[in-house]
Amino acid sequence: MRIAVFGANGPTGRHLTDQALAAGHEVVAVTRRPGSLSARPGLAVAVADATDPAAVDAAIGGTDAVLSALGARFSKEAVTTYSASATVITEAMANHGIKRLLAVSSSIADPNWRPTGAHFFNWVLDPLVNRRLGRTLHEDMRRMEAVIRHTDLDWTLVRPSGLFEHSVVTDYHTAETSADGVFTARADLAASMLHELEEQRYVRTAMGVITTAEKPNIAKLIWNEGVMKK
Repeated sequence: MRIAVFGANGPTGRHLTDQALAAGHEVVAVTRRPGSLSARPGLAVAVADATDPAAVDAAIGGTDAVLSALGARFSKEAVTTYSASATVITEAMANHGIKRLLAVSSSIADPNWRPTGAHFFNWVLDPLVNRRLGRTLHEDMRRMEAVIRHTDLDWTLVRPSGLFEHSVVTDYHTAETSADGVFTARADLAASMLHELEEQRYVRTAMGVITTAEKPNIAKLIWNEGVMKK
């Protein structure tokens, strides 16, 4: 399969690209910074801003599916990265007749998501970090989800919990709407997206993804994801 990966040089996008190539897929890595991606068999690089209609249209031509791992950092100002790129990408997909889309969102987009037994997270970290510091970012994720839901595409909204780095894929768990857990390794997130691309269990719905075998340092996770994230 020939796959377009948006945000291919980002933290999750790199896992997606590596795993997709290892699985025998062809990958079109869509990025604004092509110099950060090394040449490999099966990999093509398309230079495009995900909010530029002409560039996106050119980048995804000839692909069979689109995977978006675009991300933004916390900001007090309004965030538009997710919704603006979703509008452009879905319109380009419709123009090309490409039906399959998987887009990374967040468990926070489910208003009923509260991990079982995670009292400190639910009553301290979630209100402070996600609902306050990350408010504008998660508001735009919800706008992105609304844009995608109103298309005729075969979409899957992929909702990880707190993202962290882990070098290998673990025994992750998926569930419809959101998954009951606090953390998701990026390697597991990428693996779940590629598995769903083949299995199509969560078409036109949301897929929660959590990691159960590993847990990150919470303070480090907040610093990396909320403060230092580029």
